[in-house]
Amino acid sequence: MRTLVVGGGGREHALVWACRRDCPNSTVFCLPGNAGTARIATNLPGSATDVPGVVRAAREHGVELVVVGPEAPLSAGLVDALVAAGIPVFGPTASAARIESSKAFAKDLMNRHGIPTARSRTFTELAAAERYIDAHPEPLVVKASGLAGGKGAVVCSSRTEARAAARAMLGAGVLGKAGSEILVEEFLDGEELSVQAITDGEHFAILPAAQDHKRLQDGDFGPNTGGMGAYCPVGVATPHLLRQVADDIIAPTLRALKTEGSPYRGVLYAGLMIRPDGSPAVIEFNCRFGDPEAQAILTAMPSDLLPVLRLIAEGGWMPNGLNLGEARHASVTTVLAAAGYPDTPVLGAEISYPEELEAAGDVILFHAGTSVGPDGRVRVSGGRVLGVTATAATIEEAAQKSRVAADAIHFEGKQFRRDIGWRELARRS
Repeated sequence: MRTLVVGGGGREHALVWACRRDCPNSTVFCLPGNAGTARIATNLPGSATDVPGVVRAAREHGVELVVVGPEAPLSAGLVDALVAAGIPVFGPTASAARIESSKAFAKDLMNRHGIPTARSRTFTELAAAERYIDAHPEPLVVKASGLAGGKGAVVCSSRTEARAAARAMLGAGVLGKAGSEILVEEFLDGEELSVQAITDGEHFAILPAAQDHKRLQDGDFGPNTGGMGAYCPVGVATPHLLRQVADDIIAPTLRALKTEGSPYRGVLYAGLMIRPDGSPAVIEFNCRFGDPEAQAILTAMPSDLLPVLRLIAEGGWMPNGLNLGEARHASVTTVLAAAGYPDTPVLGAEISYPEELEAAGDVILFHAGTSVGPDGRVRVSGGRVLGVTATAATIEEAAQKSRVAADAIHFEGKQFRRDIGWRELARRS
């Protein structure tokens, strides 16, 4: 099979790796890819958001399956264009991808269909937003409605911070079009959980649950980022809880999208808050695999994902009772970030690490913001640089392996957290 993975980050490297694992004799392309995907696939030039260019590349290379990684090409209509060209593709249409590309749309959908989520109001005018904030209990959350690359949600401990966030988005336009509409939400207390479901639009299978670490620094301090690490499995994700998520969140969301004319095929990501009473509520939906969650999840899963993606892409229906939710082992991903990340990442630093780092097979370096320079050396080309993923029998062992490997990698200004999985370790102590 000839497969094309669209995107160039850590999630896409993990998807390429999974394609090669599940179908070792397949031909895999990645557009545009990175220095890591170039080692196990053929990188194609271009931009993931150049819809005609991606379609053209898929045709020229005889691609039989396209797997779209990032949200931007999905919201730009890449799936619609590939379907029109007769090329099988895994991912939602632009209409269905609004579940992520418009938080206002997603919130309205949840409210209309009784899907548990935080109370909120949507605003396009700053004065109205500030009046609402002034009357809102602290803490609260201000979110850009559009795609903001993981920088669109600001948790505010005070109304003063919330007004500043609203002014930055609606007044100063710091997030551009993504922040021209904002949501002001109640703050949900509890423990975050990432639950992702593969779906053909009606049937679905939940993947192993993961937990992301959004804050830059140990102990969940510092600014929010696109994600500094993830692990799975997660102890709080009991069979009872996941059944509740399936019944109260995933299934009604798929029904709602179909009812409203946007049937959803692909992976539906539910970012959840597990509240102190044990009930789940939706923080946000994403229309694609999580990043860095995909790196931990895909390495922990059995090697039978690719046939399911192809079946859905070709318009087929998933088998009843399909179970993809059992992790074979524990997996921990530690993200190495560039100096200055998340606000002003410093690019260009040379990356080096011992050749034997991945030799045992229990540590995998998923490249995210890397490229090969004219001198043939691998260099930093993005804010999140590498996802150091380790597998083991337990979270404790996997976390230790990931930290040791992260220490062994060198580039100027390297940042990373040393406490990925800390909630799980505290639960077990």
